[in-house]
Amino acid sequence: MIKDTLREAAERMQTALDALEEDLSAIRTGRASPGLVERLPVDYYGANTPLIQLASISVPEPRQLLIRPFDPSTLKMIDRAILASDLGLTPNSDGKVIRLSLPQLTEERRRELVRVVQNRMEETRVRIRNVRRDLIRDLREFEKEGLISEDEQERGEKELQELTDKLIKKVDEIGERKEAEIMEV
Repeated sequence: MIKDTLREAAERMQTALDALEEDLSAIRTGRASPGLVERLPVDYYGANTPLIQLASISVPEPRQLLIRPFDPSTLKMIDRAILASDLGLTPNSDGKVIRLSLPQLTEERRRELVRVVQNRMEETRVRIRNVRRDLIRDLREFEKEGLISEDEQERGEKELQELTDKLIKKVDEIGERKEAEIMEV
């Protein structure tokens, strides 16, 4: 029972960590990355569809993205989605492909992005701690119902805390890497 609880905790905490990595991949650094626009929702005939499902995205130059729609009729939809997004980029279309040129990041913008990264890291830490809190409550419930002994409950809580500490350390490492990437000129 404790193993199942710990396995559930690890899965839920890992999900939070994966979501953080996905979020951070969309935060712009000084160089172009397909992750910047891959998940951009495009209104594709009434359905919000991620851009990666509608086009191939490549990086022909360090500061440029090239978006080549699989279906040329989606070009205008993709164009509109980019303009409507909070990316702050203006798409250049030649009728077949869209080019996105990424401007140089200012020092002020870099600091703003670092603050965004720190906020996302804190949200992830809170999610991980919430999982810990929920599962500690479950362990105490099991002990009250007599399903596990008090020693097993305490051991389970200790292992859960170790797992929590390990994953929060990973959150910090991921965030520090992204901050360094953003501040790199």
